[in-house]
Amino acid sequence: MEFLYEYGLFFAKTVTFVIAIAVILMLIVGAAVKPKAKKGEIQIDDISEQLEELKESFLQNTLGKKELKAHQKQIKSQSKKADKDEAKPRLYVIDFVGSMDAHEVESLREEITAIISIAEPSKDKILIRLESGGGVVHGYGLAASQLQRIKNAGIPLSVSIDKVAASGGYMMACVADEILAAPFAIVGSIGVIAQIPNFNKILKKNDVEFEQITAGEFKRTLTLFGENTDKAREKFREEIEQTHDLFKTFVSTQRPSLDINLVATGEHWFATQAIEKGLVDVIKTSDDALLEQQHERQIYKIKYKVKKGLSDKLALGLSSGVNKVGINLLSKFKSLNP
Repeated sequence: MEFLYEYGLFFAKTVTFVIAIAVILMLIVGAAVKPKAKKGEIQIDDISEQLEELKESFLQNTLGKKELKAHQKQIKSQSKKADKDEAKPRLYVIDFVGSMDAHEVESLREEITAIISIAEPSKDKILIRLESGGGVVHGYGLAASQLQRIKNAGIPLSVSIDKVAASGGYMMACVADEILAAPFAIVGSIGVIAQIPNFNKILKKNDVEFEQITAGEFKRTLTLFGENTDKAREKFREEIEQTHDLFKTFVSTQRPSLDINLVATGEHWFATQAIEKGLVDVIKTSDDALLEQQHERQIYKIKYKVKKGLSDKLALGLSSGVNKVGINLLSKFKSLNP
């Protein structure tokens, strides 16, 4: 047992040394390479082709020889006819999974710019598969503005909600000409929340003084460490109400048929309830929406991907290595101490 302990200690020291060397090398490489603006590229996936391949694979494994031969003959005939016909109108699909700070909007703006530059408003459509529980006001305000660009360009826009589009997520969704939602998708939460802890009593208890100097009566309202006043609380509440009013105005402008006072209570609903209130238009998953469009349109998924630099790759590799070492150490420890 003492040998195992000594071995474990030696192994831990070795791992620490290797990690330290890796960090130093990464810092040297990072300093040597001049920082460049990260550039990305637009990736296009042919969803129509993927759906066809899935269908053909299934048929080849389920049809008998005669049926399969007849099916293949029909496919050839349809292919020849398609070559003579005009190109199908397109459906462009964008996936947006939003975080609290809505940093994904940087990719969204590139994807939308790319589509607007080639789409034909009279023929093509856009579908956003949206998933977000909301976050910062300015971030989701910009994300909603990006979707507004699609409408300004005259391109029909649908938003599909399979899981959740609440608060800032619904701010984005309401811009669409049509909102689709899976039955148990969570929708709504048209409200604003702000919360902040206050450590002033703990500081006082430990004889720690906190000083804050501002210019302007309301440069700072509520604070983490100072003593909050009723006047500051009232001003903060007023700012929250103003933000809520802007949110309500935006939603009611996009969906004028809504009873905004009924739905802007901060509550959320499942889609089967939300459709009765006018928050969504159709109960349908994004999968069904794509299958319905498959025969009428050529479907492409558009994604903007940022290229990773050398330092990013090193950091990712180092993180992965540390992770593996930690898991191995933990598993060995558990095996020694059942």
